[in-house]
Amino acid sequence: MAREVFLEKIGKNEKIKKKIKLFTRIHKKVLFLRSKINEAIYIWINKLFVKNMYLTSEKKQELFKTFGKSEMDTGATEGQIALFSYRINFLTEHLKKNKKDFSTQRALIKLVGKRRKLLDYLKEKDINRYREIIKALNIRK
Repeated sequence: MAREVFLEKIGKNEKIKKKIKLFTRIHKKVLFLRSKINEAIYIWINKLFVKNMYLTSEKKQELFKTFGKSEMDTGATEGQIALFSYRINFLTEHLKKNKKDFSTQRALIKLVGKRRKLLDYLKEKDINRYREIIKALNIRK
């Protein structure tokens, strides 16, 4: 509506009308391309992060299926120990490359403590399961 009022005020000047029409066509194309570019960037960023994720949900399910009672039983002690061990190994490799990453170093120490508590619990409850998980994960050298 405002566009029509503006065009009436301009009157018969054809050059200005052509420029306005050209501008509106270009503006619509820019808006269309901007939305497509945003979608492409969003998809690219998602692929980038998913590719670089070290612990995907499929990997977690595999760990819980292998060491736990089932892939849905995420609270099993053996599954938790296996998950912590996987994360500890990843963080250890990360710290070998990035020696001054102290926040990761702190997280690693906390994770080792959590795994140690779970191993102590499992040792008290069932020594055979404890020995099996130690051998399977190759925790003790």
